[in-house]
Amino acid sequence: MNRRDLAAIGFMTFALFLGAGNLIYPPLMAQQAGEHWLIAIGGFLLTAVGLPAITLVVLGRLSSADKLTSALPKWMDRSFWFLVLTTLGPAFVLPRAVTVAYEMGIKPFYSGNGLMVFSALFCALTLWLALKPGKLVDYIGKIMTPALIGMLTILVVAALLNPLGSPSQAIEIYEQAPAVNGLIQGYMTLDAIAAVAFGWVIIQTIRSKGVESKKAISYYTLRIAVIYSVLMSLCYLAMGYLGSTSSEIAPSASNGGEILTRYAAGEFGVLGQLLLAAITLMACLTTTIGLTNANSEYYKNTYGITFKVSATVIMVLTAIISNVGLETIIEVSLPAILILCPIAIALIIAMILMPEKTSTDKPAISMSHTTVVCIAALFGTIDALHILDKLPEGMNAFCEQWLPLYASHTSWLLPVFITIFVNKAFSKAMPKRVAINN
Repeated sequence: MNRRDLAAIGFMTFALFLGAGNLIYPPLMAQQAGEHWLIAIGGFLLTAVGLPAITLVVLGRLSSADKLTSALPKWMDRSFWFLVLTTLGPAFVLPRAVTVAYEMGIKPFYSGNGLMVFSALFCALTLWLALKPGKLVDYIGKIMTPALIGMLTILVVAALLNPLGSPSQAIEIYEQAPAVNGLIQGYMTLDAIAAVAFGWVIIQTIRSKGVESKKAISYYTLRIAVIYSVLMSLCYLAMGYLGSTSSEIAPSASNGGEILTRYAAGEFGVLGQLLLAAITLMACLTTTIGLTNANSEYYKNTYGITFKVSATVIMVLTAIISNVGLETIIEVSLPAILILCPIAIALIIAMILMPEKTSTDKPAISMSHTTVVCIAALFGTIDALHILDKLPEGMNAFCEQWLPLYASHTSWLLPVFITIFVNKAFSKAMPKRVAINN
């Protein structure tokens, strides 16, 4: 694979991750962090960029995304991918992307209710582009991403040359622990689980360039992860700068979208609003194309359903569900995302810390990895109920006192590490016991 193709796939990967949510998270966090915004963004980058990058590298080493769960029982393997891709697809993330694209890209310029028509047109455009997976790099990596980066650069350069304010006093949580709260906010982007889905697209794209050896796929995936990390980090830093200097034009903003809207209007007037609308529409479109492709690749490879049929069904469902309402979509689907994210990260950690496990030792692999998944699901459910404020008061008090990292919504992390190390110790002790008994 030549350098141009490598750069194009790296650009494509950046665009797949850069949805509207990624644009609006950092500005609000940076505004609230005030003079500590750089420290907060530093923590944010470790989890919002670091976790997805590590996930991509691990998937590249496996040379196929589905090998991440090959050590699990078949029912658990299929259930994991179905839930991940369905939730990141038509059940939650795809309709959310369509709705956000309408809210930020169209609604500011249109007083009527055009969501139904917009969702149909947006999904049709996504389907048309997704049905040509061989051209994905050409569409996204070589055309759409440079255009997106160019529009973001215009807004950021204007802010650097003419900042509309200065960092204000940090709110209490960022005054006390900006880096820690940045870490938590980065984790809550849930991009680590998106990386699991996008692994299908990226590895397939690498293979489409004639790369087949496991070593070469791993090498190119690592380089693509580096390109993604650099571009996404620069984007988050830029969005953070906008947020840190927005306290005067958007005081007490309720979300990052409001900050970006007022900043763009403050810099360029109506042209700024049009620029932000174009950025939002482009960011949402690249994400919907990537997720549609990931879902369709999975159903084609696993169940033999043709790519065209899968993509069409996914887009029809997305267009319908987009009109249900964003709040309803989030209420129904968010619990699944919050539980699946710890499971996905736990599987990545297990693959890193237990690389000696291979398919020749299927029973041991199945037991150890299945245990890790069960522990991550159990404590991930507790974290999800905590985030959603659904835990009984008595249990919440108990967890606050006895469960490490519960306040950071990562109480699953320590039990997962303990489970992995116990499994490793047990697997090393077993041959010795067999030898003694013989």
